[in-house]
Amino acid sequence: MRKLVIVFVSALLLAGCNNQSDVAKLIQGKVEREEIAVVGKIAGRINEILVHQGDLVKRGDTLAILDIPELAAKKAQASGAVKSAQAQYDMSVRGATENQLKQLNAKRSALNEQYKFAQKSLKRLEGMLSDSLIPQQQYDDVFAKYQGAQAQLIAVDAEIADVKNGVRSEQQTMALGQQNRALGALDEVQVAENERFILAPQDMQIESITLKLGELALPGYTLFKGTLQQTTYFRFTIPESQLKNYEKGKAVTVKVPYNDMEVNATIQHVKQIGAYANIASAYPDYDMQDPLYELIIQPKDAHQADSLLSKSTVTLKQ
Repeated sequence: MRKLVIVFVSALLLAGCNNQSDVAKLIQGKVEREEIAVVGKIAGRINEILVHQGDLVKRGDTLAILDIPELAAKKAQASGAVKSAQAQYDMSVRGATENQLKQLNAKRSALNEQYKFAQKSLKRLEGMLSDSLIPQQQYDDVFAKYQGAQAQLIAVDAEIADVKNGVRSEQQTMALGQQNRALGALDEVQVAENERFILAPQDMQIESITLKLGELALPGYTLFKGTLQQTTYFRFTIPESQLKNYEKGKAVTVKVPYNDMEVNATIQHVKQIGAYANIASAYPDYDMQDPLYELIIQPKDAHQADSLLSKSTVTLKQ
């Protein structure tokens, strides 16, 4: 009986040693994907969340909607400024209204009658002055009234010409500038209004949602984190002493233990690890004096690796 026990224990130890030797021949790594963060440009409260963790979304899909009540007030203010600026520009181009022109024509008619009367009075007094029938002072008074009526008639003629031809070009340019400025402010509000909708920048899988309904989303704050599909790669850590076995461009086979799948891949990049936290392999067997390097291995068929779980363990034969 004791012999049987000893034989059984020996068999277990031998099997364990074989398993350990097989494990020692493997390098553990991780499945990685390129990550992307979705942030908001303006501040607002989360009003709706339209996706869940794990969802696959397409570029342009709406992920969330923000509530920004200040936009309505700003839009009304900008719309009012646009209407006012447009009216001022139209008035500068078209000149006076029909009623204003009627008033000016009536004013001209009255001044023209005054001018004609002053002109007739002056002609009558000229003959009387030459015959010394009136004093010079009386003639000078009438002459002054004649000049005044003439000046007022000239002034109203110029005013009518201005309103018919429109205001000065400089004033029109200024009014046009005010109109463009108001339109720009309205466009800015409309752009901000579109930013209420948080859209997916690329085809991606939602990994995490950082805020909940009613919480305040500040500008630049990450609202969603996701991974990009068809960007799967494998990351391994090896010591410098093993670099000769893993040259860039070498074809390798990566095994996925959790689903027993093998993926044909190619070593795409080899780079030195600058920090201990970047180590991908669990408990790498290396000398403390031996620098560590990172292998970036790309699957030959990107679709084959789409179903792999991020951060899951993969192995590579030494």
